[in-house]
Amino acid sequence: MRIWNTILIMQNGVLNANAPKPSLASRSVERTLARRRASYVDEVRRLLESSFELIRRSGQLEPRVSEIVQAAGLSNQAFYRHFRSKDELLLAVLDDGVRQLGDYLRHRMERRPEPVERIRVWIDGLCKQALDSEAAVSTRPFALSRARLAELFPAEVGESETRLTALLQESLEAAVASGDLPDVDPRRDAQVLYNLTMGWMQRKLAEPGSPEEDRADADHLIDFAMHGLRRGSRGSS
Repeated sequence: MRIWNTILIMQNGVLNANAPKPSLASRSVERTLARRRASYVDEVRRLLESSFELIRRSGQLEPRVSEIVQAAGLSNQAFYRHFRSKDELLLAVLDDGVRQLGDYLRHRMERRPEPVERIRVWIDGLCKQALDSEAAVSTRPFALSRARLAELFPAEVGESETRLTALLQESLEAAVASGDLPDVDPRRDAQVLYNLTMGWMQRKLAEPGSPEEDRADADHLIDFAMHGLRRGSRGSS
């Protein structure tokens, strides 16, 4: 019991100066847990990367578990150690992709000092997931199957999407504070813009046109959205 209490203290990050020095046994357990954690992190990484590559190559969101574990060089036991179902793994792959997209959007937005320009960059960055041929190959299976995953995991998919809308909401709030877009509702408008842009992206991924036509459509979407945000503002039509 004493060893177990020491381990709990260390895991909770509340080991203080008055706590007794961990015994050799507890330190041995800690090393074992650290090695096991590193091994499990590596297994999850391999499963995610293998799943993503299979999906990217096939264009379908339905790789078999046997294909995934074979590509990852792991066993079925390793798969079910971390994921209760294939859909749960696909949700993790989707979440990983959304995190990367969020980092990409934030990086682009941070280069623009004006809030209004950051809003345009956000919309354009999402559109580029359909406009760029390489990005489209990776994005298409997830975008077109999003509804199914959202039905199975509504809270988790909603949390992933919030990472993207939060970036937009921050810029909308800044635009209100600066007086550039005084009449917007940052929370609601961020969600509306996400739905609008995601719907456009899904349609273009399903039925792409010529690069020139799709780029012109994206520019029109951006102008349409910005005009809507300027409703009631000085100088708007």
